[in-house]
Amino acid sequence: MDNRAEVRDFLVGRRARISPEQAGLATFGDTRRVPGLRRGEVAHLAGVSVEYYTRLERGNLAGVSETVLDSLARALHLDEAERAYLFDLARTATGPARPARPARGSQHARVRPSIRRVLDAITGAPAYVRNARMDILAANDLCFALYVDILTPRTLPVNFARFLFLDPRATDFFIDWPTVADAAAAGLRGEAGRSPLDRQLSDLIGELATRNDEFRIRWARHNVRLHRTAVKRLRHPVIGDIELTGDAMELPADALTLITYTASHAAAQQQLDFLASWTGDQRQSRPGGPPAGTTIPPTSKSKDPAEPSH
Repeated sequence: MDNRAEVRDFLVGRRARISPEQAGLATFGDTRRVPGLRRGEVAHLAGVSVEYYTRLERGNLAGVSETVLDSLARALHLDEAERAYLFDLARTATGPARPARPARGSQHARVRPSIRRVLDAITGAPAYVRNARMDILAANDLCFALYVDILTPRTLPVNFARFLFLDPRATDFFIDWPTVADAAAAGLRGEAGRSPLDRQLSDLIGELATRNDEFRIRWARHNVRLHRTAVKRLRHPVIGDIELTGDAMELPADALTLITYTASHAAAQQQLDFLASWTGDQRQSRPGGPPAGTTIPPTSKSKDPAEPSH
C-alpha cells in the first residue's frame, strides 16, 4: 500500500464524518460546502498548528509523537480500532527500526495438535481457527456441517474473504451479507495497517479489489474494525435460517484466532442440536438427508434439503 495515500484518505474520511456540533464547536450558522470539520478546527482540537495538521493530512506521519497521535485520535473521535490503525500507519511511515516481523499466521498448516484437540472438544458449537488474513485453517465437525459444501476437511484452507466476495453462494448463505461484508473489509483494512509487508495479504486485497465491485467500494471507505463478537444469521439447506452469536478468541502463541458460534436463543440451540445429530448420522455413512424417523425442529424456517444453496 502507498502509506501516504492511506494516511491522507483515512484522515480526510474521519474528518468529514464529524460535525462541528459533535466536536463541541460553535458554528454561528455558517454554511459549509463540504461535510465535517475544517482542517483548522481539527488542528485546534488536537492542539497543533494548522500548518502541522495540513502536513499530517497530506500523508506525512513520519516522526509524529505518540502524544500528537493521541490528541489527533481524540479530536477525530477515533474508536479503538481506528486509533490502533492510525498508530500502525505512523509506525509504517517512520520505518521499521528492526527487521519486519513475520506476517501473523503466515503458514497455512500451522495449527498445533493441541489446538485441533480443542476444536474437537467443542461439540455443541461450530468452531474454526483462522489466521489474520482470514484463511480458515481448521474446523470442527459441527462447523463443517454448518458451512455445508463450503468448508470440508479436503478443501482447507479456505479464505473467508475470498468466499464472501467471490463465491455467489455467499449472498444466500449470509442473510445479512452487506453487514458481514462491511466487517470483513474493515477487518482486512486493519490487518493491512498492522502488517503492511505481508505480501500474501496485499495480493489478496488486490485480487478482491480487482474482481469485485462490492469489495472495492468498501475498501475505499477506509473503515477499520476489531473482530470480537457479532450476531450472524445464516441460511442452511437442512435447518433453515438460524441466528448465532460469533465470538473471536485470540491464540497469541500461534498468532491465530478461534471463532465459535453459539445459539442466540433456545430455538437456535434446538437447530444446532438437530444439526449435530444429522452430522453424526452422516459420519455413519447414511447420506442424503436427516436420519430416518427424525424431523427438523418446527421452530426453524427450513428449506427442502435437496434445494441447492446459491
